[in-house]
Amino acid sequence: MTAFGPLGGPAQHGGDSTAPNAPHGSSGIDGLPESFLQALGDLRRANPRAEALVEEVPAPSKLAPYAVALRAEVQTPVTPGLSAHPTSRLRPAPEEVETLATGRFILLHDPAGQKAWGGTFRVVIYIRAELDAEMGNDPLLGSVAWTWLCDSLAQHGVEYSHAGGTATRILSESFGSMENRQPSNDVELRASWSPSGTRFGAHLQAWADMVCSFAGLPPLPDGVIALPHIRRS
Repeated sequence: MTAFGPLGGPAQHGGDSTAPNAPHGSSGIDGLPESFLQALGDLRRANPRAEALVEEVPAPSKLAPYAVALRAEVQTPVTPGLSAHPTSRLRPAPEEVETLATGRFILLHDPAGQKAWGGTFRVVIYIRAELDAEMGNDPLLGSVAWTWLCDSLAQHGVEYSHAGGTATRILSESFGSMENRQPSNDVELRASWSPSGTRFGAHLQAWADMVCSFAGLPPLPDGVIALPHIRRS
């Protein structure tokens, strides 16, 4: 069961549900090609972790003829008296919550293929989380983030190629009238890869697991490396 809405709507083709530039011979809803419709169906059947609140958002319109985008958040209640466990989409969220991690998952499709992709589909992800202030200079943080991504994809048994990405540590300090704000350290992971095969839902589930790991939740599968020092308070 997933929390995101019906895939294949206006966001799938740069905000135009009529898909006027669909290639000749395409079929399906609003002229979407069958290959993309099948991918949307597989994403719809995905079962990401319950702690990741997943919803569909507008997709970019200039990266490929067809695209779908999903957003995920892992939250924890901060209202006094509430348990400090991440909220589940199976129960109402409290009035005040703290976001531990956010992520974006984009599936691009170009029926003609793109040389840089090595295929007709491309997955692009983004994940961000705040760290404990004193842990922002951990030299292993970036390499562990990339290792976790590779391990998560392996745990879900997906095949892919042409993978690349960057892990960034961001230190924010405030001055002047904002000097009372505490310094913050964030970690960001931006990555992309080309799926092999048609198990697109497994790619989505691997990404949702990564967002949960960035939030400091223990991994569900055995053997997955969790990111160190993620802020849990």
